[in-house]
Amino acid sequence: MQIKEVIQHLEALAPSAYAEDFDNVGLLVGDSQTTVTGILVTLDTLETIVDEAIEKKCNLIVSFHPIIFKGIKKFNGKNYVERVVMKAIKHDIAIFAIHTALDNALLGVNDMMSQQLGLVNRKILIPQNGNIKKLVTYVPNKEAENLRSKLFEAGAGAIGNYSNCSFSSEGTGTFKPLEQANPTLGKIGKTHHENETQLQVTFAKHNQNKILKALFKNHSYEEVAYEITTLENQNQNIGIGMIGELPDAMEEEKFLQHLKKVFKTGCVKHSALLRKPIKKVAVLGGSGSFAIKNAQRAGADIFITADLKYHQFYEAENKLIIADIGHYESEQYTKNLIVSYLRKKISNFAIILSDKNTNPIQYL
Repeated sequence: MQIKEVIQHLEALAPSAYAEDFDNVGLLVGDSQTTVTGILVTLDTLETIVDEAIEKKCNLIVSFHPIIFKGIKKFNGKNYVERVVMKAIKHDIAIFAIHTALDNALLGVNDMMSQQLGLVNRKILIPQNGNIKKLVTYVPNKEAENLRSKLFEAGAGAIGNYSNCSFSSEGTGTFKPLEQANPTLGKIGKTHHENETQLQVTFAKHNQNKILKALFKNHSYEEVAYEITTLENQNQNIGIGMIGELPDAMEEEKFLQHLKKVFKTGCVKHSALLRKPIKKVAVLGGSGSFAIKNAQRAGADIFITADLKYHQFYEAENKLIIADIGHYESEQYTKNLIVSYLRKKISNFAIILSDKNTNPIQYL
């Protein structure tokens, strides 16, 4: 198996198309054509992780956080980022980062947090906008059903609970063949609309290349007339954060103790207690202060995240409890998720969970 095949599995779990714009996901170091000898899964890629990969004969590191986050002008080994990349290259070890693509996946970071807390009735806290596309094209009537089927095979027509495909005989389509072409259908300029069907399908944006490939391959026109537009619909299966419910309400102090135990943290920082039971719980792994208002609007009794600043605790405004459990702590189970997923997909070589604790923060 080559690295590119492992990446295909990871893309199915968490398409890179849904990573945040600021992020740096994908294959950061290495050649996708390389044959894989073993995979080491980690939360962070440090020198100790590269050493572990060497020891365990893994030539692919799948890391949650990207080791390269911004431009590097020199590789002199003067900081940990440069040293990690240099060592990885020296030992022919590839590095793949999944980060916010997995943050935004339905069965990603926040679902894993929710599972650890035993939450039920889970749904995404902040669904993404603008990732549902619509294709409109014109096709000869006798080809319409076949093209529709091929587009469906490529991923069109269904997004979670959202499904759409329609046909229409209204309107006309145009195409402009090359001078040397000998098209079997249509002619330059307008076609007769009674001979054509207007086909419309919706699809998730990460499937756009596959949709277009299927369109061009299965359409008889040499130049296909089509239009792709972005819909404003929220995608309930893509987005960041998650909200769910405890099977049974818990007292605040008891829940906070439960939270500390589950996430093995040395400290839970939280806003003022409200003296009411906790039932509805919102989570967002990593730095999640931007989602405080979303948790409030969703009716959460508590919002669990990390990296909160002093004044951000005031934003609770006695409407919910805000709890900071630590960045590493909130994401620590992510590598277990990746290992479990890959082991189901790949069975012919080692997929190893790193045994290194990469948390840079210590508690006294």
